[in-house]
Amino acid sequence: MIIQVAFSPGPDCRKLILSEISKSEETLDICVFTISDNQIKDAIIAAHHKGIQVRIISDNFKMYDEGSDISELASEGIEVKVDVSEHHMHHKFMVVDAKRVLTGSYNWSRTAELQNAENILVVHDISISGKFLVEFEK
Repeated sequence: MIIQVAFSPGPDCRKLILSEISKSEETLDICVFTISDNQIKDAIIAAHHKGIQVRIISDNFKMYDEGSDISELASEGIEVKVDVSEHHMHHKFMVVDAKRVLTGSYNWSRTAELQNAENILVVHDISISGKFLVEFEK
């Protein structure tokens, strides 16, 4: 099993997210509290345009925050769902090609890169990725 680790503040977490998105070959199943980092949004859109099946689940409250990219991603034809709970959907994970999972505390925002102490792990393991896919499907 291969595990990669990155920490913020600084560019390492964002670079790892962008790398995993660009290496995707078939699917990206993204379940994150918020997306407000335009570089990440643009990478997701680029993956979608090259034929990667992208599905996104995000928090209904965060969707309307200033700078949120969720509506723009949906307008590109990407399958986007938001939770309908009164509680936050606070996950932060992405399953890449059902083979790798990226997870950690890192919010997909500029603040997370520039100011927050956060982390990301990428785990290359089909059985662990499968468990995250089960949670995604819920």
